[in-house]
Amino acid sequence: MIHDLFCSSIGLFIYLFFTFFPFCVTLHRRLDDNIRTVVRGQTNVGQDGRQALEEAQKAIQQLFGKIKDIKDKAEKSEQMVKEITRDIKQLDHAKRHLTTSITTLNHLHMLAGGVDSLEAMTRKRQYGEVANLLQGVVNVLEHFHKYMGIPQIRQLSERVKAAQSELGTQILADFEEAFPSQGSKRTGGPSNVLRDACLVANVLDPRIKQEIIKKFIRQHLSEYLVLFQENQDVAWLDKIDRRYAWIKRQLVDYEEKYGRMFPEEWCMTERIAVEFCHITKVELAKVMRTRAKEIEVKLLLFAIQRTTNFEGLLAKRFTGCTLTDAPGQKRKESPLHSTNPFLEDEPGEDVGTEKDENLAKPRKPKAPDNPFHGIVSKCFEPHLYVYIESQDKNLGELIDRFVADFRAQGPPKAGTEEGGAVLPSCADLFVYYKKCMVQCSQLSTGEPMIALTTIFQKFLREYAWKILSGNLPKSSSNSGGLTISSLLKEKEGSDAAKFTVDELCLICSILSTAEYCLATTQQLEEKLKEKVDKVLMERINLTGEMDTFSTVISNSIQLLVQDLDAACDPALSAMSKMPWQSVEHVGDQSPYVTSIIMHIKQNVPIIRDNLASTRKYFTQFCIKFTNSFIPKFINHLFRCKPISMVGAEQLLLDTHSLKTVLLDLPSIGSQVLRKAPASYTKIVVKGMTRAEMILKVVMAPHEPPVVFVDNYIKLLADGNPETFQKILDMKGLKRSEQSSMLELFRQRLPTPPSGADGGPSLSFSAPTPEQESSRIRKLEKLIKKRLQGEGEISHSHSSPKKLSCSFHSSRRITERAGNMNFLTVVDVKPSRRWIMKKLLCCLLHMSITSVISSFLS
Repeated sequence: MIHDLFCSSIGLFIYLFFTFFPFCVTLHRRLDDNIRTVVRGQTNVGQDGRQALEEAQKAIQQLFGKIKDIKDKAEKSEQMVKEITRDIKQLDHAKRHLTTSITTLNHLHMLAGGVDSLEAMTRKRQYGEVANLLQGVVNVLEHFHKYMGIPQIRQLSERVKAAQSELGTQILADFEEAFPSQGSKRTGGPSNVLRDACLVANVLDPRIKQEIIKKFIRQHLSEYLVLFQENQDVAWLDKIDRRYAWIKRQLVDYEEKYGRMFPEEWCMTERIAVEFCHITKVELAKVMRTRAKEIEVKLLLFAIQRTTNFEGLLAKRFTGCTLTDAPGQKRKESPLHSTNPFLEDEPGEDVGTEKDENLAKPRKPKAPDNPFHGIVSKCFEPHLYVYIESQDKNLGELIDRFVADFRAQGPPKAGTEEGGAVLPSCADLFVYYKKCMVQCSQLSTGEPMIALTTIFQKFLREYAWKILSGNLPKSSSNSGGLTISSLLKEKEGSDAAKFTVDELCLICSILSTAEYCLATTQQLEEKLKEKVDKVLMERINLTGEMDTFSTVISNSIQLLVQDLDAACDPALSAMSKMPWQSVEHVGDQSPYVTSIIMHIKQNVPIIRDNLASTRKYFTQFCIKFTNSFIPKFINHLFRCKPISMVGAEQLLLDTHSLKTVLLDLPSIGSQVLRKAPASYTKIVVKGMTRAEMILKVVMAPHEPPVVFVDNYIKLLADGNPETFQKILDMKGLKRSEQSSMLELFRQRLPTPPSGADGGPSLSFSAPTPEQESSRIRKLEKLIKKRLQGEGEISHSHSSPKKLSCSFHSSRRITERAGNMNFLTVVDVKPSRRWIMKKLLCCLLHMSITSVISSFLS
């Protein structure tokens, strides 16, 4: 449509120009007007601001003027109020000062009158009135401390002090007259004057009171010092009762005659008793020091018992408030409610009534807290070594009696209630220990307790060695260190004498006793630490004695293991001598297995029944026996050579039977079946599985060799060439075949990466003690033969027949060299150095090939 109206672009442009031009002109004009208005408005802004500032300043000036007017009016109002209240304020001040003045005037009047009366009464010795008046005067005088600058007040104060001083001197003189230091005691009762004088002394300087008490007690106990002088017979310990009887009479006499003279808060009866205790402590210490050689333990204990009884009597009668340094403070601990069985009778423990009474007596003083404990008995502490020596002697006699009783009565019999039980002498020993500990703790908790602990340690060790270890049955095997001579004399396959049932019962009884001693010794240590002073606790240590009982337990278990082990040796030797190559068929278990099971069923139930109270040690016995039997069984298994396929199957069946028996070992022959501990089961499974794997390798065909070697490595995981060669010997291979197999074995062994912890690894473990001892034995036999061939060795200091160089006296270093283990001995004692020189000379002359072949055979 636009195209129809405007046929060309020029026409359209003309149309638009004339249409919008007027509008654009109008818009341009409006914009100019607005810009002009804005510019002119900004020109007037500065002028408007100045005008506004001037108006603000004028307003502030007007405000300041109004504030000044208000302030002037306020000052005028305040001045007007002061004028109005001036008379009222003056009246208020006058009233206040008038009250103070009247009070001060009254106090001054009272003070002046009181001082005059005090001086008059002092001259007349009217102590009853003086006691109350003096306290009032002193209280009034305190109000005038700030007025001491006034001469009259200062003069009154000086008069009061003079009156107090005169009263003190006068009262002391009255007491000195009534109770002279020398001469006979006053026979009459106390006068009212002295009773009132004590009340005055309460108000005076405390030193006056202390002087009165000191002089009275000194005069009251002067007779005691004369009667019980050091050189008098009654002064010795055997007549110590007379001392305490005398003070009891004196206290009763004091209560009757002088009980009302002194104020109750002075506690004069207790003060007399305490001073008596201090004097007695000094006098007893002096006389015991002079006659120390005459002190015997019975006499000492008698004196201590009477003294502690007297201290207990004082604790019941008095509170101990006068003690400046109460010894009982260190005992303010709560009563012991310990579950420690050492101070309590074990359930079912047969203790005589007499022993119960004796043990109950020392517990009585524990209930109350005795502040007088040790106030006299401390003097006996330096002489308690007599008591300690006596206990040393008594315990030595007790141990000797235990030894004699054991020899007379014999060991516990099997099949009785005594079998495997704790020896009764053990309970008697610790009952005596408890009695000594409680008694000594009452005497002293210091160094004597440490000395007693040393005695306890001594006889615990003696009991362990004389009663326990000394009565263990002797084993045929040498329990000490192996020597070359013992190795030369030892015979392979020698049958050790088997323990009887009674001997097994005795070993179990000693083991149970050692366990009881171990636990009770630990409790004894705890109780000793509770009894002794805290500063000495670290010096009590019974670890060595507990280790001794642990050694007895280990030795007992080892004897039981050795006995059962030795009983199984003949059967294992028979196994290794059987012709396994000629076995034609697999039958029931072999006779040697039946023999081993028979010995196990004979010994283990007896041991288990006798160790019923110590189950953990029976478990240890089972573990140790298994650790000993399984390696020995495997060693004898290697001796079975050659073995046919059927023979290996029979041995595998026998091994499985033994494995089953060993797994049931803890509960064998018992009506109550208990599951064996996991640790024990793991040992049996691991050891017997190795034996089964050995037989499975033997049963495997050795052709082709690569498969056989890989199968061996897979089943046994043992990188030791000696073990592999033993397998080859069991299979009956020839030496030429063995050489090629050994070479292939070395090539097929995987080389473990250095420092690698994970991944498959082979066992390159050192030989077992049985293997090592067997090799040493063979080496010694070869040396002996060589020595016999070359002649007798001579030496200037020792005979060659006494060849006993103990391997425990030197450090042994075992070095692996190919398939051999050589023993290099260094740091040998000089006295035996010649032996090792001769051995080395013999080894140098011997053929290394013959030695190796002998070891391999």
